[in-house]
Amino acid sequence: MAPSIEQVVDRVSLWRPDEVSVTPLSGGLTNQNYVVTRGDERFVVRIPGASTELLAVDRANERHNAQAASTTGVSPEILGYLEDWSVMVLRFVDGETMSGERLRDPAMPDRIAASLHRLHAGPRFLSDFDMFRITEYYLGIVGERDVPIPRGFRDRMGTVADVERVLAVNAQPKVPCHNDLLAENYIDDGRQLWIVDFEYSGNGDPCFELGDTAQESGYDEELKAALCAGYFGRHDPVQLARMELYAMMADVGWTLWAAIQAQISAIDFDFWGWAVERWARATAAMDGPAFTGLCRSATASASG
Repeated sequence: MAPSIEQVVDRVSLWRPDEVSVTPLSGGLTNQNYVVTRGDERFVVRIPGASTELLAVDRANERHNAQAASTTGVSPEILGYLEDWSVMVLRFVDGETMSGERLRDPAMPDRIAASLHRLHAGPRFLSDFDMFRITEYYLGIVGERDVPIPRGFRDRMGTVADVERVLAVNAQPKVPCHNDLLAENYIDDGRQLWIVDFEYSGNGDPCFELGDTAQESGYDEELKAALCAGYFGRHDPVQLARMELYAMMADVGWTLWAAIQAQISAIDFDFWGWAVERWARATAAMDGPAFTGLCRSATASASG
């Protein structure tokens, strides 16, 4: 069982329990998060949710990668760790937690690209991340636990395999990626966008990172193109097409994540509704008029 915040506060050596106050942080879909305040100092405590190994979360991987990311200056420092509970204590980032609406400001794609460049240039992460393999893992969990998933999901796995072959043609070198950049995992301190929560982090193709974060923030075609150009430093139709296909794959994989969460999570959130929504968006992309053109562009012989 996960510890209570009171148990955690009693165990952390950074403070005495009688000198701190605790406030819950809302918004987490996997963990319980709290702000602990001692005088003028604030800390974030992250307590893992139950059964997160079913979601392909490896806490040793998360800890290693969060520490590596903190050396880049775009992710907060780990100040303490309770090994037996996998509880992390982080330095508090004083800023505004982002929303999709805020990240759709025309100035944001370049700012996102700048933070991602710093993260991706940092120390290599412990292991690799591949949404195609994650999808296979989730399908195994779904089968073992008889988890309901949207109708027709398995029928589309042939198309998913075709997309994997397409994306392999102009693959980018693997870099340390976050891989789960919901808008709320960015914090704006007025100077830069900080990146938090490294549960699904791993070395991977940066186009998945770009496609996933664009999808999570509701980017239209213009904003997606701006994010891609901001990251690669030029208009690049090959990598933009790859980014679009990876955005679709983010919906495919996270559909299963949400379906599993609908069965195992105690958090008050409509995970099944989210699974249905993401799957509808993924199938619309597969069946849409742009799909064939994206596959053709993604396998083109030259960028620029």
